[in-house]
Amino acid sequence: MAEWLKAHAWKACIWQHIEGSNPFLSANSLLCFMPKGNYYKINDILCRICVKRYKLNLFFMRFYFPILTLFVFFGAFAQEEVVEKKAVVDSLYREDQFYLNFTYNKLQNLKGLRQNKFSSGFSIGFLRDMPINKNRTFAVAVGLGYSLNILNDNLYISKPYGGETYNYQFISSDVYYDKNKLSLHYIDLPIEFRWRASTPESHIFWRIYTGFKMSYLVGDRYKFANDIQTVIYKGNADFNKLQYGCYLAAGWNTWNFYAYYGLSPIFKSAVINGESTKMNTFNIGLQFYIL
Repeated sequence: MAEWLKAHAWKACIWQHIEGSNPFLSANSLLCFMPKGNYYKINDILCRICVKRYKLNLFFMRFYFPILTLFVFFGAFAQEEVVEKKAVVDSLYREDQFYLNFTYNKLQNLKGLRQNKFSSGFSIGFLRDMPINKNRTFAVAVGLGYSLNILNDNLYISKPYGGETYNYQFISSDVYYDKNKLSLHYIDLPIEFRWRASTPESHIFWRIYTGFKMSYLVGDRYKFANDIQTVIYKGNADFNKLQYGCYLAAGWNTWNFYAYYGLSPIFKSAVINGESTKMNTFNIGLQFYIL
């Protein structure tokens, strides 16, 4: 019996599989059967192989799962960080390519003219931003826009029935009227020189933009209304079709101060109280830039 066990010692060593609650917690154990009262030598080589295999299983069971978890976690974190950096940094950025402003309008260089209501203005358009330095803090912008100027004052416009010429006079303060409004519609061509403190990482910055604007009159409408009559005139040939002037826009982030001063007169041929007039416009308000 002893001789047979020596020759077949590997058969006396049996691997027993121990199943755990998690596949990584399962293991194999080595059982060696020794009959009572019989002593024999187990083959040294087979025993060493069995022990090494047992220890290797324990190593993977204890360390493989935590190490794998760490690799997956740090790999996902690194990938997310790289994607985020690429998304926020754009070294070839452009700024402030759409604009919108609201203004208070006033006519200049005419004695006796006074406001009777708030004279408002509105402008919207697109400006192509073209940086001229490496840091993109200086730029030139050229664009196209639309503006509406409304003037509520005491300048009365009339035209004789069947006549071609218009007459202009001031409305006396003791005359009642409900409305005396002039609306002017323009197509604008602004050109700007820009300075800003922007960076690729931030879109909140200081800006100072100076510009020159040319405007073409595409529509005019005058309305006077009181208890007796309502008068409406359109297409007055006395208005200058081409207007031009300079402007300034400066501010922080969303809020920007805006001012425009017209260098050309509104009327090309208008006589008030026997004198030709050279009225020009002055607009002041807020300008907002987008994208």
